[in-house]
Amino acid sequence: MKSQLHDTVIKEYNTDFEVRSLDSAGMNESAIRHSWWHLLKYFFIGIFFGIVLIKSEIISWFRIQEMFRFQSFHMYGVMGSAVVTGIISVFLIKKFKARTIYGEPVKLYSKKFSKGQIYGGLLFGSGWALTGACPGPLFALIGNGLTVIFVVIGSAIAGTWVYGKIRNNLPH
Repeated sequence: MKSQLHDTVIKEYNTDFEVRSLDSAGMNESAIRHSWWHLLKYFFIGIFFGIVLIKSEIISWFRIQEMFRFQSFHMYGVMGSAVVTGIISVFLIKKFKARTIYGEPVKLYSKKFSKGQIYGGLLFGSGWALTGACPGPLFALIGNGLTVIFVVIGSAIAGTWVYGKIRNNLPH
């Protein structure tokens, strides 16, 4: 009886889901724990992805400036095809009730819209336009020899830290 009551109290007061839902759109954490060397596959996929970003000129400062000046379709085409691919992928995941490679169900949670997303998007876009670097390929830029990007990475980390400190006062 005590165990059941304890479990009920924990379920009622466990706000982990609500707090973590502020941080991400998906919270699919695997219950399976692997050895450290299982992470090597992500390391090699990351290297491959970085090469693709460099070769396709997605990390090019000039391409990003062309996009923000509406002078070229290159970046809009890449982003548009990524959005379409994402829409199709989410549709297929929902339709076929997809599972992970380890057989665990993929759960998609809806997030409600808030005005903080507009402010965050404007701040993100401003930083992107000023630096000419999206946070995604920052490490690919360093790998490509542009060590000045360490300043951008430091700024991104500082901004993330500040957000963590003031997030409770922001309009979520």
